[in-house]
Amino acid sequence: MSDRWISTFLEAQAAELGAARNTLLAYGRDLKDAGAWLSDRGTGFDTADTAQIEAYLIHCDAQGLAKATRARRLSAIKQLYRFAFEEGWRADNPAIQIVSPGQDKRLPKTLDEDEVERLLTAARTYGRGDHDRLRDTCLMELLYATGMRVSELVSLPVSSARGDPQMLLILGKGGKERMVPLSPSARASLLAWIEVRDAKQAALENEGAPLSRFLFPSRGASGHLTRHWFYARIKALSVHAGVAPSKVTPHTLRHAFATHLLAGGADLRAIQTMLGHADVATTEIYTHVVDERLTQLVLDHHPLARDTRKSGGNTSSDGQ
Repeated sequence: MSDRWISTFLEAQAAELGAARNTLLAYGRDLKDAGAWLSDRGTGFDTADTAQIEAYLIHCDAQGLAKATRARRLSAIKQLYRFAFEEGWRADNPAIQIVSPGQDKRLPKTLDEDEVERLLTAARTYGRGDHDRLRDTCLMELLYATGMRVSELVSLPVSSARGDPQMLLILGKGGKERMVPLSPSARASLLAWIEVRDAKQAALENEGAPLSRFLFPSRGASGHLTRHWFYARIKALSVHAGVAPSKVTPHTLRHAFATHLLAGGADLRAIQTMLGHADVATTEIYTHVVDERLTQLVLDHHPLARDTRKSGGNTSSDGQ
């Protein structure tokens, strides 16, 4: 059971977040060590509770492992359980309340509005022809307009997108459904793509091929575009857009969706619903991203902050 959890988790990390090979190897080593320790005690990731996870970390400390190593192992375990919760493998997350040993909380990477607009422009202009450009534009518009997970996006059934819908029905983790509104530009790109998609499907049907039920069909085993394909495609678009590829993954578009909505005054609970988060605490991380950006905005543009930088940090007046 533990090995299956680990392999599926690592595959998703590679596809959705673009984790580097060395990072994946480190995650794999850490999780296998934790899985083996739990197995020796008659449990596993599927049944372990908070006390057992904490006992494993105490064991790591007793081995003399450095604080950074223990923090990395806990991070891997937390990410595995977050993934397991979203996949519906467990109804709880036993590691969520465990405090990391001396590590700062990492905020999710995101993109600013100008970078997103450049990526959308690249989708409209990059590609071998109208088919590729309309497909890529639809993918990017839907991702940014809805904050979908990439696995939800590539596997959308075409039936959910017909009839110029104002809302899109998304089948999320654990089989949970949610409705997400579409922006006017996302609706327009969807209509344009479906027209081209249907024409190609009709041509394939005339050649004896079966019609696809997916919005983004593929001849691969899944029948639709894969997470791996889209990850590579969004990297190519980032190069064309002049946005650093290291900043761009399907998941950073999801983060951008949530961060930009929150910065624009959207309700946190509404964002939670649209993202498909089971717990609002997961969504609250975006408040920290916005707070950090607002702080930097003040430091960069407020007159007093500029005066402080010019004076070398000395804000005291004469006679004080």
